[in-house]
Amino acid sequence: MLSAAVIAAGVGLIPGLAHAADPVQPTKSSKPDAHGVDSTPDLTEVGQQKFSSPAERTVQFAPKADAKSTAAPQAQDAVAAADPTVGLSGWGTSARGVHIDATVTNPDSTLLSLSVEWGDGSTDQFNVYGNETVPLQHSYKDIGYYTAKVTLSDNSGARAVNTMDLWTLGSDFTPHTPTRLLDTRDGTGAPRAKVAGFGTVKVKIEGNAKIPAGVTAVVLNVTVTNATSSGHITAYGSGDDRPTSSNVNYNAGQTVPNLVIVPVGEDGYVDLYNRSGGTVDLIADVTGYFTHTTSSGYTPLAPSRLVDTRSGLGAQKGQVPGAGTFNVQIAGRNNVPASGVTAVALNVTITEPKSDGHLSVFPSGQQATTSNLNFSAGQTIANAVIVPVGQDGKISVRNGAWGATDVIVDVVGFYSPAGEGAYRPVQPERLLDTRGDDNWDSGPLDDFGYAYIPLGHNRSHETSWVLNTTVTDTKANGFLGVVPDPNTVYAYENDFASWPPAPTSSTLNWTPGKTVPNLVQATGGPDGIVDFFNQSYGTTHLIVDIFGYYDKS
Repeated sequence: MLSAAVIAAGVGLIPGLAHAADPVQPTKSSKPDAHGVDSTPDLTEVGQQKFSSPAERTVQFAPKADAKSTAAPQAQDAVAAADPTVGLSGWGTSARGVHIDATVTNPDSTLLSLSVEWGDGSTDQFNVYGNETVPLQHSYKDIGYYTAKVTLSDNSGARAVNTMDLWTLGSDFTPHTPTRLLDTRDGTGAPRAKVAGFGTVKVKIEGNAKIPAGVTAVVLNVTVTNATSSGHITAYGSGDDRPTSSNVNYNAGQTVPNLVIVPVGEDGYVDLYNRSGGTVDLIADVTGYFTHTTSSGYTPLAPSRLVDTRSGLGAQKGQVPGAGTFNVQIAGRNNVPASGVTAVALNVTITEPKSDGHLSVFPSGQQATTSNLNFSAGQTIANAVIVPVGQDGKISVRNGAWGATDVIVDVVGFYSPAGEGAYRPVQPERLLDTRGDDNWDSGPLDDFGYAYIPLGHNRSHETSWVLNTTVTDTKANGFLGVVPDPNTVYAYENDFASWPPAPTSSTLNWTPGKTVPNLVQATGGPDGIVDFFNQSYGTTHLIVDIFGYYDKS
């Protein structure tokens, strides 16, 4: 079964850790070889709901006696045995699609008319004979909550009515001013104490910082600091089964951030589990959340560079001084619309910092109150960022260190009311682990090689995927590029796939021997294939976990 492949490369040049400016394409005499690894996600929905309204809830209306009087509806327990009834059961089929089974009992086997009002102004109508289950399907234009009303009627004017409340599976995004919800160092959102080894800290989401009830998922920047041993953090909805996937990997003494998009439990909390024998401090900052209410949908973009202070792209050339701030024009650049954008998805990289510190990304016109990246002197580190866009179409970037640093910003997508992509969280699933498991025996990624995963093959309604990428056992300095693949699955299966263009932006950066994670909202090519490039002179192991996807159907 063809679902992922790793491609070996020949000699190539890597011009720098923080980005790939005009990279030299590696040469390869043979065509890419496909490995039979099934990495297609099963996309098991988190919190998928089924809807029902049993036949006992059918309300009977007698025919009109005359033009001046109308009989009152019969109480449910007064429905005669010979009266027709309709029971409703249903489920979501896509981000905006629903399916309802209308089960009709019609003892007299008379011709009945069945009509369904979907709650958005649209109506469908069918004829029913005898006992029958009528399948009904509908796609809503907008994310939201609806009440479907199904009516049976005969030629005498008698009616039987049942209703069912339902909602779309997809969730829209609402940006939130960056706000700290948790800091175990000072007691924000939890007791002032480090999280114990193999311990859990709960983060209140609903009702916190004016986040409303009904939140399906939340965007958090989670930072680990003061760790006493190596380990990783797993984020998941409170009350859900704890997944085996990781969100933030760290070593003793490190301060490591990573963005997470995590489902919210039914109690309104998110759990952060310390999968380590040592203690850690944890920090969590919110920048947005998802609900079953129309707001902003996601539009993916092929990753492209907005800012590089080393060359003067998008900002003044030269390192950003300590405590310095600069603005970045978002609206109208790099295929982002000139208006209507509420938030932007970025990958932000720090390189060659002169001192330890942190970087804050926030809407223009506001103050920096949280951090997105924490770094050490001389380190190159990247992190995914989802940030609201200011009213002037800009964001601000502040260097919170004493020393100067270079900053690189790549855009990967944006949120707007016109965006079609609605978010659907899934049970976290490991798609690829080159260290070897039941699905993979091809070893680490070769230098300048790549792995491809056809995430959207035969699923054109999926626009992008929320993944956590982790590199480990790295042998040389390098970076990971996650980009759309221009080939088709058929081309790989039949050995005529072309070598894809090398990435011009980076997802995460590493030095030898490090384990580094980063979230990526990946976009596929025309056949939904995503490439993971090892832009390094040495091999590296790669781990890819999926947490959700955006659905436009």
